[in-house]
Amino acid sequence: MTLSDLCLRRPVLASVMSLLIIAIGLVAASRLPIRELPDIDAATITIQTTYTGAAPQVIDSQITELIEGAIAGVSGISTIDSESRQGRSRVRVDFTEGRNIDEAANDIRGAVGRVSNRLPADADEPRIFKNDSDADPVLRIGIVSARMTPAEITDYAQRFIIDRIATLEGVASVSIFGERSYAMRIALDPKALAARRLAVTDVAAALRANNLELPAGEVISQWRQFQLRATTRLNTPEAFSNVVLKVVDGAPVRLGDVAAVFVGVEDDQTIVRNDGDPAVGLGVLRQSQSNTIAISDAVRAEIDRMQDTLPDGMRVFVTSDDAIFIKSSIAEVVKTLGVAVALVVLVIFVFLGSPRATIVPAVTIPVALIGAFIGIHALGFSINILTLFALILAIGIVVDDAIVVLENIQRRVEQGEAPLAAAAKGAREVGFAVVATSITLISVFLPISFLDGQIGRLFTEFGIVLAVAVGFSTFVALTLCPVLCWLLLKQGSGGMLERGVNAVFGWIERRYRGALSLALGAPLVVLALALGVSGAALWIYGQTPRELSPREDRGVFFVAVTAPQGATVAYTDRDVREV
Repeated sequence: MTLSDLCLRRPVLASVMSLLIIAIGLVAASRLPIRELPDIDAATITIQTTYTGAAPQVIDSQITELIEGAIAGVSGISTIDSESRQGRSRVRVDFTEGRNIDEAANDIRGAVGRVSNRLPADADEPRIFKNDSDADPVLRIGIVSARMTPAEITDYAQRFIIDRIATLEGVASVSIFGERSYAMRIALDPKALAARRLAVTDVAAALRANNLELPAGEVISQWRQFQLRATTRLNTPEAFSNVVLKVVDGAPVRLGDVAAVFVGVEDDQTIVRNDGDPAVGLGVLRQSQSNTIAISDAVRAEIDRMQDTLPDGMRVFVTSDDAIFIKSSIAEVVKTLGVAVALVVLVIFVFLGSPRATIVPAVTIPVALIGAFIGIHALGFSINILTLFALILAIGIVVDDAIVVLENIQRRVEQGEAPLAAAAKGAREVGFAVVATSITLISVFLPISFLDGQIGRLFTEFGIVLAVAVGFSTFVALTLCPVLCWLLLKQGSGGMLERGVNAVFGWIERRYRGALSLALGAPLVVLALALGVSGAALWIYGQTPRELSPREDRGVFFVAVTAPQGATVAYTDRDVREV
């Protein structure tokens, strides 16, 4: 007994199996992540170390080379790229395919930790990011306030906003633009220093000696124990001004005698404005192998939650988001998928000429496509442009099996057989051919998933999704389609429409016979035309430019303004205002 015979004896079983495929497929589709492209990112780790004031040569010899040597023994490394610039070292580590980013980060963190005590004493602790720290942010956030200065906005953002966003799933780090962190500014008077025979190094040494906090021991009584702390940290301009730099002729020279001390900002070399108003910007960098849309949704939800706790007059909003383009791209592909389904059903109706017969292959499309989501979820894939493109391509393929079964059964019905007998015999006759055709199609598409390199990882989901859709279409063609043919097909069910379609195809067949006779009468001419078309196609292929993906208009543009070497922030700001 074949599968078709079993379903004809148990038509409810065939219906239930198809409904189960639809139900499970819809549940799987609701749980699938959405991406622009399949996840082909290799694990990337960046180690960034700051050594303020050090020259690039010093950075390279004392920090970069040391870190490179420490991480060279970590397993799974593909490439190591490093950059040493004024005051900063950056080492980027790319891992081989399949390396888990969290495990890679732990291995790198351990390797760097073993040599951290050999770094210069004044260098900051190395910072490790689970991404390329020089990558562009996937989401930019603006913070403006009608009542607060940029320094106050920066202070609030550092204390209440940045940490909440940085801890979200998939976020590697949050960079801040236009940062105005509070700092104690000391404006030295060169003439006053020279008059007292002091140098800048004397001032720095005095500040280091006085601005520190040391443990002072503890006091223990019979019943209590107290921790002692020497609070010698300097917190106010007055405290800094009273620091004694040197004693000259028995009189102390204080910092206030040679400098002006005031509360300012640590760095004012960047300016951020939003619609002309001073602002502070945040850039959200994603981790390697993370989902841009998931990060965007999480960040936007977090911003909505913090709106009620913001100070009066402060606004936090998204200024740019890469996920918007990705979502619009997915929406366009889904729209194309719907149009393709409608067109295929229309073409089937026109060619079959029978509404009843059209229902049979039309039912196959949603069952096979929705069933493909089961395979996508089971294999850990995502909904992306390539998997949706595979489904669009599958629309014209999955109906083939159903049409083959339908045509054979319809032919028997038109010859006078009972619908049940015609369905059983017709499905049994073409069952092997349907299976063989499906295996052939699967063997064509499946090898795409085994290509090597980045191209192979990019098209892995494409080939497998096509194969899964074809597999489900074969199952439906051999189970549900014979049952539908038994219930829907009747002799002469097409009526006038079917007769009209047959008349049109009869006219086309007669014209084709005439053209075929001409072609068989001049075989050399036909061969010459074929070779000419093939040669032209080969030449055009050689002239066509090649690239991994086409250029796209994302609806966003950035204007980069480069000022002459040595230009100040004020000079650049003046020109940018004109732009």
